[in-house]
Amino acid sequence: GKSQRLSQKVRKNENSKLTVHRKLRDTNVSAMLRSVDKCPGLYCGRTVLENSSLSECGACLRGYRVNAQYVCSPCEKDLTSHDWLYLGFMTILPLIIHWFCIDLNAHLRKFTKGELILHASACVEVFLSAFLTILFTDPIWQLRINSCGVQKLSDWYTLFHNPTPNYETTLYCTQEAVYPLQTMIFVFYLFCITFMMIIRPGLNVKFLPYRGKLAVYYALYIFPILALLHAVAGGLIYYSFPYLSILISVVSNALHFSIKLDQTMRSLLETSITQMRNATIILGHWVLLAYGIISIPYDISYFSLLLVPTPALFYIFTAKYTDPDNFK
Repeated sequence: GKSQRLSQKVRKNENSKLTVHRKLRDTNVSAMLRSVDKCPGLYCGRTVLENSSLSECGACLRGYRVNAQYVCSPCEKDLTSHDWLYLGFMTILPLIIHWFCIDLNAHLRKFTKGELILHASACVEVFLSAFLTILFTDPIWQLRINSCGVQKLSDWYTLFHNPTPNYETTLYCTQEAVYPLQTMIFVFYLFCITFMMIIRPGLNVKFLPYRGKLAVYYALYIFPILALLHAVAGGLIYYSFPYLSILISVVSNALHFSIKLDQTMRSLLETSITQMRNATIILGHWVLLAYGIISIPYDISYFSLLLVPTPALFYIFTAKYTDPDNFK
């Protein structure tokens, strides 16, 4: 009994000492932060070292961002709804390209079992890649993401905001200020290519032996282009993807109808309803258009979703007025 009481007293003393040390350390750090000199540039900050001192001004480590005290602080924010919608758009885009390439190379007027299986395979590849990308992003093995947040367009292009104090030496503070929205897209594309090369070849041999491989070849060219586009225009896409979704939906809808040989209103309506392939493609256009409307960062009534069929109906009802034969 005495030994237990002594051990409890020792533990209490140790805990009280640790508490005092922590308070002193926090007090020293807060006092030190108040006396920190301003760092030049928008993204240069000081890193807290192991001895509680601060480093010279420079780039923050990955997963850190400079705060109002010019100190690199860890990114622990949750993603906003706009961030999740942006990631959703970047996930949908490769899937649309996969489906388009498969359909283009199939050269069929209606869906076959083999083509449907390849479409399903592309869907599995993309969504499995997205799921693993989230799991491998901090915090690892959790379905949530720690983020630095996006404050302005320049956050995506810190490379162009390295300051030159006194016009002498450039201070390089290039970093991922929008962590992890920039790098996780590249990881996602890498997963997409990996799963495509693992899953698709065997299915192509069995269900679309002659033309299926062309869809894989196209994707091997397209993914590097998408990666380059993301590296160069990621910030612009982040702010404009709702309008890009609407634009892609409307343009692809018009292209889909324009390739029909019979441009009469009755034929366009009948084929859109009775043919499963046409109905599925039109429904996909509507889903993409609805996604773009929902993603617009303004207070827009959900009743505007009732306008989703408008582009398709507008084309069907006005096609006869744009027939080139009428202008001869």
